[in-house]
Order: sequence, then structure tokens, then C-alpha cells
Amino acid sequence: MDICTGTGTLLSYLKEKIKGHGLVVGADFSMGMLKAGRSKMPDHDCVFLVLADAACLPFGDMVFDAVTCSHAFYELKGDTQDRCLHEICRVLKPGKLFLMMEHDVPENFLVRMLFYLRLLSMGPRKTLEILRHETDLLTRYFRSVERVQTPTGRSKVMICRA
Repeated sequence: MDICTGTGTLLSYLKEKIKGHGLVVGADFSMGMLKAGRSKMPDHDCVFLVLADAACLPFGDMVFDAVTCSHAFYELKGDTQDRCLHEICRVLKPGKLFLMMEHDVPENFLVRMLFYLRLLSMGPRKTLEILRHETDLLTRYFRSVERVQTPTGRSKVMICRA
């Protein structure tokens, strides 16, 4: 499942990875984004788009082999991040992965200032928690957390095992 899937950019890649051995679910709170995503997918087999709040997922316990979130987790405001992490743990099968990709702190001054403005939109307390203690936040929910830098150096992937 890909939470905060938006237009489902990651779903085709995920579908290719499972090669017909399961279903891919994209969940987003925006019907407009989901409609745009559906129009981009000519082959609807094995891909389902679901209108859902990441902090209150409409799925049973321990049903997913993996959950992803790409460049959207930082957009969740207030306690929504904590509720979202709780929901991810609830729907993941034991020992399975949550993969979160986010932008890393940019080197370019102007881009770095825009990055900080984005984070400040979450509120100063949450911004500092993410910038200084992201791994600590994730280890409250997951058994293990590993941070991997992407080859471009512009993003990071947090690999979290339930």
C-alpha cells in the first residue's frame, strides 16, 4: 500500500515489483488526486485506489506486506503523523517494511530555505522533532529503522521494520 499516494506515481513501479503476486493499493484523502491517478493507469488490474485518511486507514489489522510513503509524510500536520505511524504499524504484517522517502536538507541556500518553510508549516515543535530526531520518532513505532541516502543525495529513504 502506498499512503498519501496523490496521483499514484509510485503505483506502477510497485505493481511491476510484485509481478502479479498480489494487489497494490494507493490511499489518499483527495478524490481529485485519485481521479487523476486512475486516468494515468491504462491497466487497472491489481491496482486499487482508495479514498482514505492516512491517520484512519479503512483496512484490517496486519493485512499488508509493505507500506510506502513518498515525499508526503512531512505534509501531515500536528498529531496526524503519530496517528499515521500507528495506523501503518497496525496494517503491516509482523516483520514487514514501511519505506518512507523524503527530501533531505538541500545544499542550495534558496532551496534549503524553501525546505525549512515547508517543514515550519507543520509547526515549530514538529519541525524540530523531524529535523533532529526523525529516527527517534520512527523507532517509537518500528522495531528497526535504517536511513539510506539516495544516489542523488537529494532524498533519503527510511527503512522501518514492523
